[in-house]
Amino acid sequence: MTVVPEGWHHVDGVLRREFEFKNFSEAFGFMTMVAMLAERHGHHPDWSNSWNKVRISLCSHDAGGVVTQRDHDFAAEVNLILQSN
Repeated sequence: MTVVPEGWHHVDGVLRREFEFKNFSEAFGFMTMVAMLAERHGHHPDWSNSWNKVRISLCSHDAGGVVTQRDHDFAAEVNLILQSN
């Protein structure tokens, strides 16, 4: 069984987490780092941003839109970005 990374939840067929920051600049900076991670992995999240909140949803579109190990691994790396700041 795959372990769900801390703070992430299976919701409506995706792996999802919402992040909250002090302000828009911090949220946008985080999104920029996640965008660079996504480009390196060729694995791009569905996400939204509203002022200081960022919601990320992960599924593997190339696997039929289901959550795979690749999504869990990506989520764990997103958590590392959050911890490094």
